[in-house]
Amino acid sequence: MSPSALPLGDPLPADGSFPQEVLDALPGRAQKPFGLYVHIPFCSVRCGYCDFNTYTSEDLGPGASRQSYPDTLIGELEFARGVLDRSGAPERPFSTVFFGGGTPTLLPAEDLSRILIRARELFGFAEGAEITTEANPDTVTPESARVLAEAGFTRISLGMQSAVPEVLATLDRTHDRLNVPRAVEAARAAGLEVSLDLIHGTPGETLQDWRRSLEEAVAMAPDHISAYSLIVEEGTAMAAQIRRGTLPDIDPDDQADKYLLTEELLSAAGYRWYEVSNYSTSEKTRSDHNLNYWLDSDWWGAGPGAHSHMAGMRWWNAKHPAAYAQRLHAGTTPGHGREILDAEAKVLEHLMLRLRICEGLDVAAYNAMEELQEIQGEPITAGELRRLVGDGLIEEVAAAPSAEHPGGRAVLTLKGRLLADAVTRRLAP
Repeated sequence: MSPSALPLGDPLPADGSFPQEVLDALPGRAQKPFGLYVHIPFCSVRCGYCDFNTYTSEDLGPGASRQSYPDTLIGELEFARGVLDRSGAPERPFSTVFFGGGTPTLLPAEDLSRILIRARELFGFAEGAEITTEANPDTVTPESARVLAEAGFTRISLGMQSAVPEVLATLDRTHDRLNVPRAVEAARAAGLEVSLDLIHGTPGETLQDWRRSLEEAVAMAPDHISAYSLIVEEGTAMAAQIRRGTLPDIDPDDQADKYLLTEELLSAAGYRWYEVSNYSTSEKTRSDHNLNYWLDSDWWGAGPGAHSHMAGMRWWNAKHPAAYAQRLHAGTTPGHGREILDAEAKVLEHLMLRLRICEGLDVAAYNAMEELQEIQGEPITAGELRRLVGDGLIEEVAAAPSAEHPGGRAVLTLKGRLLADAVTRRLAP
């Protein structure tokens, strides 16, 4: 997924080649998971809260219509294969693939399958690879789910968002809420795992509305539930409505109450949090692709505005689908800009992302980071862990030293999850 405004960054060479420091680091990444993100930028309607790089037109210029887009995307996968071959990077099959958007399933299932099959031919898939597509519930049928499963998809993530018609209307979601259980049934019949995406904190949504959404989601017994707190981004239609006073502003206390209700109801139904906004029925049904992001793995992002990461370097593609297609058709990188993370950024990201997951931050590993020494940052002390335990922000048992974690771990409590940013600031160097 891509923000509405791309960062500037440094330009990429036309052939997409990596700088020497990334080339030097790649052999050491051989055992890290390698993921593929595929961006499908088409939507039938642009939701008022959406800040992603999406478009409602079916034809966005040469090479960017819905009909030609799959071939353009495949062109980037072939370009990526060449870049990695020339770099001498260790051979790594994709361990996860995630089709996001936009609405990937606005494309025919046969087109999504064709993209996936070409990715397998070019890179290979690791044994047990997790392969997901997002979907609008209205676009999933028994036949399309069967086609996706036969091509190798293992998981479908349905944008349910809410079970309350008025809330869906405020979010500009046009899907029929009754199609959510139908889509779940179709996915299950095809042998696919199911995740449901929910959003809480929509202006005007009551606590009872949110309870209804959670209860209806749980009743469908998905393998995984993402329950995100709504963030109103500047430049969106919803931000303008709030500024004009036609919608009430977001209430942080209301969002906290809804997060507490989420934990209560999902825990009672057998779901366990493994990331601040994500719950699964078991470790096997976690989103491996999202865990790759949180655990500093590598991924290639294909599609307009898509972001990639390799060995401490990030880059992002041209935002508009037509500009993206033009670059690929000219035989040059679709990349718009890149940055190499400095030591301070690596330390802060490691701290922030590890705190978001249920395994928490391994304090000894954090304190031993070369980048922490490079910036002469203060290590996390046992005293600071005790203070956080005393404030009810991290778990006491996890914070105690053990043979496996001699410095202890910082694992957020429920209160700590509500104040995750504050915990990060307290531990930051």
